[in-house]
Amino acid sequence: MSTWSNTPLTFPQWDVGPRKIRFIYLANLTSFRLTHCPKKSPLVPLYLGADIFSNTDIRVENHPRYHAKFAKKGYATKLTFSTAFRFDGLRVPTTTNSLWFYSIQGIFRVAFELYSKQEQLTVMDNLQDVWKSQINDSPLELNYNISIRLDSEVCKSIPEMCQEPKKVKTLNSQQIGVVKESVDVSQTDTGSSGDTSADHNYCSLVEQSFQTQLKSIQTTLSSLKLKLQSLEKKQCSENNAYCTQKFKTASLLLDNIDWCLDGNLEEKHLTQTVLTLLGAERWGSVYSSHLINSVACWLGQQFHGANSCISQKVESFKVEHIERITDLPPADQLATELFPEAMQTLMLHWMGLCDEANLEKRHSEYPILLLILEFANHNLITGAAHVLYSSLICR
Repeated sequence: MSTWSNTPLTFPQWDVGPRKIRFIYLANLTSFRLTHCPKKSPLVPLYLGADIFSNTDIRVENHPRYHAKFAKKGYATKLTFSTAFRFDGLRVPTTTNSLWFYSIQGIFRVAFELYSKQEQLTVMDNLQDVWKSQINDSPLELNYNISIRLDSEVCKSIPEMCQEPKKVKTLNSQQIGVVKESVDVSQTDTGSSGDTSADHNYCSLVEQSFQTQLKSIQTTLSSLKLKLQSLEKKQCSENNAYCTQKFKTASLLLDNIDWCLDGNLEEKHLTQTVLTLLGAERWGSVYSSHLINSVACWLGQQFHGANSCISQKVESFKVEHIERITDLPPADQLATELFPEAMQTLMLHWMGLCDEANLEKRHSEYPILLLILEFANHNLITGAAHVLYSSLICR
């Protein structure tokens, strides 16, 4: 252990279909092995969480949250290694020097929650023997502080590792390959990473997130360059009024891209662009427009998210007016004081009351608008709302 601790560790890996999962053996609360030695104390195989979650829909920056969720159930654990250990092919912050690992039960849990049906079947085909052999393992602790590597010369020969009859019967050809790889690692571990294509860039979240974003930006810019070249060709080949309007819209979008990259994109710029796009085409009727339905969905979510703030305003208003609850301000004043302007704007245009020239009609129908806002936000203020609400609930 003393000499090996200074050598970068290359974990053995298990090929589960196209997925390659690196693993180690946990010997006790503070020790681990890279080779399996049946003559020693029982070993618990633990599988690298980064490999288990690779090629899933879960973003890298969200991995810690999922690891913590599975750790609470005893399926995952964080191994914090002594600073003497380094990892070949893995970039780990030296300040923490920790990695997330999963038990065999944890792999199955993740697979049936996040993998496709075909991937689930692959996991079952390849790992069911390991699952059976570890069926009685205790749940993992939330974390372990690892300071000792127990691999020794006696466990580096394949014959000795396969002497136990029961183990020989359960080893299939793939498992033998994994055992051999484990032995080769302990014999030839010199710090060379070998095939780096399988390496996982497991670095700090900030660094990894930046690298991911940078790669995405480079890809986007390359794609944008090609699209601009294509746009130039189209401009040369088309020259009618409709096409001119389309190019004005495209130019507006490019301005937004420029402002966005400079960090100067303002709400007024975005507003103008959105309105231009909405008015650029006929997007179908209100009964069948996917665009209108999507905008309505987004707007509804924004209004729903404001409910807590609205409730606080309403409660403060009731406390202030408790002595004169029967003598409330006019409906338009109440609506303006308690509800977001966007809600009123939507309703006024929806009800055809947006014309400033028709102030008398708007004034007469504002109580209806206020009632709608009270019901939609689940905040009853006026007497009419309380009476109608009770009547509707009793039906």
